[in-house]
Amino acid sequence: MPHILLLEDDTEIRLGLEQHLRREGFSLTSVGTGREALQALGATGSRLDAALLDLSLPDMDGLDVLRAIRAHNAHRSLPVLLVTARSEEIDRVLGLELGADDYISKPFSTRELAARLRAILRRSTPAEPSERPRQLTFGPITVDLDMHTTRVDGQLVDLTRREFELLVYFLANPRRVLTREKILQQVWGLEYLGESRTIDAHVRRVRAKIGPVAAEQIETVVGVGYRLGGPSEA
Repeated sequence: MPHILLLEDDTEIRLGLEQHLRREGFSLTSVGTGREALQALGATGSRLDAALLDLSLPDMDGLDVLRAIRAHNAHRSLPVLLVTARSEEIDRVLGLELGADDYISKPFSTRELAARLRAILRRSTPAEPSERPRQLTFGPITVDLDMHTTRVDGQLVDLTRREFELLVYFLANPRRVLTREKILQQVWGLEYLGESRTIDAHVRRVRAKIGPVAAEQIETVVGVGYRLGGPSEA
């Protein structure tokens, strides 16, 4: 049974979500403030499979909780779904750039919420071993699929799980134009219900982390998507 950290400051909404998510087969650690969420993250032996974070909190910005998750050694790869009543696009984009896996805006249907949670949980489950190479390399970039590490010119680069999966997809398809729709299907999953701007935010983060020289290998194909390296000579 997946265990979810639920952070929602509105007591009535939180109780309703608890009831629905338990019916959907989730177990919960349910809190109403950012401070309580940070305490739950730091609890010894706490097992979490995903986090559902409200951005509008009485004691701190929900994005600060997201930052704490991404900085926490035990939870840095935890799938995170943001819940917000904010209409400004900048809040959603900033959340994605800080490493959120998806977002949903209030008001939302509880059925869609459960579907989004299952989608990010499926993406976080390790895939069965395949016949693809254990290492992928392009230019100065090398990823080790067994060790789940990324190196640029031999130096380790710290990527989140989603950033790593995105870079692996680029490396597995060099010199091919990859549309945003294709990337969403292959990296986020066919059941993903979000928007393509999610990709742009993650690509920006990957480029920033791998450095300017390696980042030049990931080209933007205007109006279409991205390509690793120049066009194929074939």
